[in-house]
Amino acid sequence: MNRATFPHKYLPWLLIAPQLAISLVFFYWPALQALRQSLLREDAFGLKTQFVGLTNFARVLSDPAYVNSIKVTTLFSALTAGLSMGIALLLAVQAEKLVRGKGLYRVLMIWPYAVAPAIAGMLWLFMFNPSFGTLALPLRWMGVQWDPLLKGNQAMALVVAAASWKQISYNFLFFVAGLQAIPRSLIEAAAIDGAGPARRFWTIVFPLLAPTTFFLLVVNTVYALFDTFGIIHAVTGGGPGKSTETLVYKVYNDGFVNLILGDSAAQSVVLMVIVIALTAVQFRYVERRVHYG
Repeated sequence: MNRATFPHKYLPWLLIAPQLAISLVFFYWPALQALRQSLLREDAFGLKTQFVGLTNFARVLSDPAYVNSIKVTTLFSALTAGLSMGIALLLAVQAEKLVRGKGLYRVLMIWPYAVAPAIAGMLWLFMFNPSFGTLALPLRWMGVQWDPLLKGNQAMALVVAAASWKQISYNFLFFVAGLQAIPRSLIEAAAIDGAGPARRFWTIVFPLLAPTTFFLLVVNTVYALFDTFGIIHAVTGGGPGKSTETLVYKVYNDGFVNLILGDSAAQSVVLMVIVIALTAVQFRYVERRVHYG
């Protein structure tokens, strides 16, 4: 196999320099700043700084509110990733069965991804507003005491629905691409052998979608941990009673609202470690069950 060669030894570095600069400015430098700040105690105005070592971490990890945010994040991430991937896979499979209008169907499915997270959250908040929401009134007619502004489990259901709806389009695109890459001859051969639609899906289609599913599992986990901040901020603000306060929202709430800078920095470092560890576990153990080929 011939290796790629460049006419000048500095050319490869020049080509990747923009990406390196972006990573340095927007990832490594903020990460180092957060790590440094997590070891300090500062006042709200930054006029007085004291080195406290791991005191901020000890206080954060022993805080019941932070433990609650870990539980909320775990539940929220699992529900959001599971629902968005499951519904997207179902819609992608149904799209492959269409004979007419397949292109229009795909375009309509992609549109929600263009909606900003905060806008998506406001749309769902208006639809399920307990006072005038168009979808909240039928719930009241059915006897459901719907009020996500006061009931934590209903607030969690609302933000999960909004976050999942926002991410379905992204997952749909990749599942459609994965389904198109599966040779039709395999499915036709299984059909000739007498395998029904459900058996063909679970024994042929779904195993061949394993690489796509694994990729989306990692992406959706990161999405649920970070990119849903705008939805939670717009819909519930972490309430009621901190029932929807995820880890990333608690970092914002403590750092930018309450101005507890040391604790907020320590939380951001813990969150970064959790994401790195979770991604490593996914690649270490989940990818073992993924077959490429």
